[in-house]
Amino acid sequence: MSDIKLEPGWLAQLKAEFEQPYMQELGAFLRREKAAGKIIYPAGSNIFAAFDATPFEAVKLVIIGQDPYHGPGQAHGLSFSVPPGVAIPPSLRNIYQELNRDLGLSIPAHGHLLPWARQGVLLLNAVLTVEQARAGAHQGRGWERFTDAAIAALEKKRENIVFLLWGSYAQKKGAFIDRRRHLVLQSPHPSPLSAHRGFIGNGHFSKANEYLVNCGKTPIDWRVGEIS
Repeated sequence: MSDIKLEPGWLAQLKAEFEQPYMQELGAFLRREKAAGKIIYPAGSNIFAAFDATPFEAVKLVIIGQDPYHGPGQAHGLSFSVPPGVAIPPSLRNIYQELNRDLGLSIPAHGHLLPWARQGVLLLNAVLTVEQARAGAHQGRGWERFTDAAIAALEKKRENIVFLLWGSYAQKKGAFIDRRRHLVLQSPHPSPLSAHRGFIGNGHFSKANEYLVNCGKTPIDWRVGEIS
């Protein structure tokens, strides 16, 4: 992964990780998988899209996902998001439902969350690649350590960031975050299997904005607009 191009602020924080043996092994694994004809999502140019869309110094809020969508055309490097023209996945539909309930926002016709990322919402999956039609196929290959390092950099070197930890996986990943310096909001995952056990009704979007305003930051405009 010596040819990685990353937003300069993130590169300064994570450069040492790219030099670690585990990342070299991860790069070799991905090259072997591709050479074997396996289809990997997202496209190589989008693997680090979350970092490029939300520079290190711009991060206000972090939403942690597990791994990318594994269907054709879905994954583009931002957790929970899909490109324009792709059907809105069930978990994102429930996120929109809670935004409607919490803030009265209309439910969008698309699932492209880049407008959030550009306002400082880091849409970070714990695992940054996946094999087509095999959810979780790249878990345990090293991505978790890399994204832990990214979260740790934010936790240590920034202040007053909101972390939305939805579901047990994200909650375990964010267990080390200092609650005295950051706001951590937890609830069940927005998946259809768990959304109605406490995700719907969690009020995280209004609570996050209230905290940001109290810290002197601009709140997030959670509308994603229309895609032409």
